[in-house]
Amino acid sequence: MTVVPFPHHPSNNTNKSNSVKTEQTPPIVALKELVANLQREQNKIQDLLSSLGFALRSFSNLNQFLELTPLMAARVTDAVGGVLILYQNNEHISIEQFHCQDNQLGREVRQILEKVIIRVNSGASSVLVTSVPLLEEKLKQELEGKVQIYGTPVLVRNIEQGRLFIFSTDPDYLWTTTRRKLVQLVADQTAVAIANHELTVELRSKERQDRELEIASEIQVRLLPSKCPQIKGLEIAADCKTASRVGGDYYDFIPTNYDRLHQNKAESASPVPWSIVIGDVMGKGVPAGLIMTMTRGMLRAEVLNRHSPARIMEHLNRVMYADLENSHRFVSMFYSEYDPQTRKLSFTNAAHNPPLWWHADSKTLKRLDTWGMLIGLDMESEYEDATVQLAPGDTIIYYTDGFTDAVNANGDRFDEDNLCRAFEWACQNLANPQEILEYLYEKVEQFVDQPSTNNKDDMTLIVMRVT
Repeated sequence: MTVVPFPHHPSNNTNKSNSVKTEQTPPIVALKELVANLQREQNKIQDLLSSLGFALRSFSNLNQFLELTPLMAARVTDAVGGVLILYQNNEHISIEQFHCQDNQLGREVRQILEKVIIRVNSGASSVLVTSVPLLEEKLKQELEGKVQIYGTPVLVRNIEQGRLFIFSTDPDYLWTTTRRKLVQLVADQTAVAIANHELTVELRSKERQDRELEIASEIQVRLLPSKCPQIKGLEIAADCKTASRVGGDYYDFIPTNYDRLHQNKAESASPVPWSIVIGDVMGKGVPAGLIMTMTRGMLRAEVLNRHSPARIMEHLNRVMYADLENSHRFVSMFYSEYDPQTRKLSFTNAAHNPPLWWHADSKTLKRLDTWGMLIGLDMESEYEDATVQLAPGDTIIYYTDGFTDAVNANGDRFDEDNLCRAFEWACQNLANPQEILEYLYEKVEQFVDQPSTNNKDDMTLIVMRVT
C-alpha cells in the first residue's frame, strides 16, 4: 500500500519560530530539516495505517476494530478527535465510537453530537436520502466556533452504512486532498471490517441452518420405514430419494392391529391386513417435511379406527384441513389395505398418481384409481372405495410425481407412458421387486442424464409383487 505524504500544517507559533530559524539557518540545512520532517510524518502515517491493517487481519471482534477507527482517523490527519457514526437498519443513526484527545472538549462535542442525532432521528425522513446531509449540516452549525468537522462515507458493498468524521480546534486547519484520502482509507478499512463481520454472521447462520436441516433430515429418515415389512404372500421393495435434505414425499406400511402387537401374540401371529400408503406434500424442503410428519402421525391414528379406506381419508382430510389451509399447502395420497388371506387390495385415492397394476395372467397394465380431491382442499371432500382381486405374479408400483415430472436437458418429461413401458418390461424380465425398483430409478436417471438426487422433485417408489 502506497501512502501519499501530505504537507504538515503546524500551528501559528511554530510558523514564527520556523521563520526565525530559517533566517538564521543556511538554506541547505533548512531544506534537509524539512525533508526529514516530511519523512518522519510519512513514517508515522505508514505505521498507523499498518497497525490498522494488522488489526483488520487479527481482530475477530468487530467492536475491537471499530474502537480504533476514530483514533486512527484523527492521528493520520493531525485532528484533535474523530467519531464513527453508523446507520442501524437504514432507519436510525447512532454514535458507534468516539475519540478526543481533550477530555473536556470531548464531552462538549459528544453532547452536541448526541443532541443533533436525536433531533435527526426524530424526523420521518429516510437516513440515506435526507437525514445524512441534514446531520452533517446541523453538526457544522452546532459546532461552529468550537471545532471544525469533516466527514467521509463508510461504504459497505457500495452502500453507505455510516459516516467517519474528524474534528480540529486549529483555526488554520485545512481539509486537504491528502487528508481526505487518508480519512477515506480508514473509512474503507472500516467498511471491510463491517463486511467481514456480516459475512461471518451469515456463515454462522448458514451453519446453524445446515445443522438444523441435517437434524430434520435424520428425523424424517427415521420416520420413514427403515425396511419393508414381512407380509404373507407379498414381496416388497421401497425407496425415497429427496430433492433436498428434507422432502415432502411420504410412504408407510401400517399393520391394522399395530396397537395390539405386543398385547396378543396369538392375534399378531395370524395374517392381518396391512395398510400400504404413499403421499406427496405440495412443495419440498422443511415446510413440506413438517406437514409430512404431521400427516404420518394423524394417518396412523386414523388406521386404529378400522374404517374403510374412503372413510379413513375423509377423517384425515377433516382433521388436517385447518392446518393445511393456513399453510397454503395440500397433500395427495393413495391409501390401500392388503388382506393376505384373500389377496384383495382395497383402496382410495386423494388425487395422487394412480398406482400401476401389472396383471401377470393377461400381461396387461391397469391403473388403480378412484375419484377424490386433494387433502386440505375442501373440508367436506368425499372419497370412493374400490377393491381388486390380486393373483400370484401380479405386481403393483406406487410412485410420486417426481418420476413422471423428471425433465431432461431438452425440457421433455419422463411422463407416465415411459414409466409404463419401463414397468412392463421389468415385470416380464426381472426376478423380484428390488430389481424392478432399481431398474426404474436407473431409467429415470438415464432419461434426465443426471443422478436422481439432483432432480427438482422428490422421488418415491414402492414395488409390491404377489407370491
